[in-house]
Amino acid sequence: MAQWAVIIPADRWATERLYEHDTLTVDLAGPAAGDDAVLIAADDDDRQAVALGRFTAPGEISYVRRAFDEPVPAGDLTLTDPVTALDHESFDRVATRIGRPPVRTPWLVSVAMPIEAATPAEAVRQFWTYVAELGPAELPTFVWPSGDELAMQAFVLGAEANQDPEEEDEDD
Repeated sequence: MAQWAVIIPADRWATERLYEHDTLTVDLAGPAAGDDAVLIAADDDDRQAVALGRFTAPGEISYVRRAFDEPVPAGDLTLTDPVTALDHESFDRVATRIGRPPVRTPWLVSVAMPIEAATPAEAVRQFWTYVAELGPAELPTFVWPSGDELAMQAFVLGAEANQDPEEEDEDD
């Protein structure tokens, strides 16, 4: 079993972190099924380790541990190609920085919007149309720990986003 660093462009990582996919498909040669991978989001000189995975087939990586919300520095890795073989020590050093998966806790997630419609069924159709059209780039999603509604936060594009226009006016 070999270990690899796989570079993905920062914009691909930004898109990938919005959805809970089980696998990542990449167009590359070299790694075989069963090989381990550390995924590196690269943008010019900034390189961050964003996930650990395992190749399930050539060009298909199954996520083992995502660090999308808390990437770790990967600048100490010498990466010569989009896919670079790593020695065990280098791979383990980055994998240790990424750490174990955090404990999963229940969260409530909500998207709410006013919709004018003649029937509840029509309102639901319009809702899903808006969700598909606006997507995570424009549609704020509200999330809070189960049982703690006062901790509600708005997120857009996977990052906390202030939705209070009065607070925005105070900042200006």
